[in-house]
Amino acid sequence: MAIQIFGKNKCFDTKKAERWFKERGIPFQRIDLAQRMFSPGELRSVIQALGGVDALLDPRAKNAPLFRALALEEDKIEHLLSDPGLIRTPIVRCGKQAACGDCPEAWQRFAGKNP
Repeated sequence: MAIQIFGKNKCFDTKKAERWFKERGIPFQRIDLAQRMFSPGELRSVIQALGGVDALLDPRAKNAPLFRALALEEDKIEHLLSDPGLIRTPIVRCGKQAACGDCPEAWQRFAGKNP
């Protein structure tokens, strides 16, 4: 299965994830969220894999309080699609599974699916 790393150029954790896969010789596709945002369908798939939209929120994002104040999940999804700065990165995706942030345990599970 192909591994995708969605991240931001200046994100330390995104660089850490890329290095982790490179060191193990595991191929991946890197997607810069500043240049290519998730499609609505992709985002919903990631949200489902993570167990909810709130798992994607970067608590350090300047608009995080506004995001938390939104009651409806659809409103939160719209905000994430319009403001990639709200998303905690990296998001590492392998098939229908995903992990958000610095999560080497999940990366190890994904690596096991990529001989």
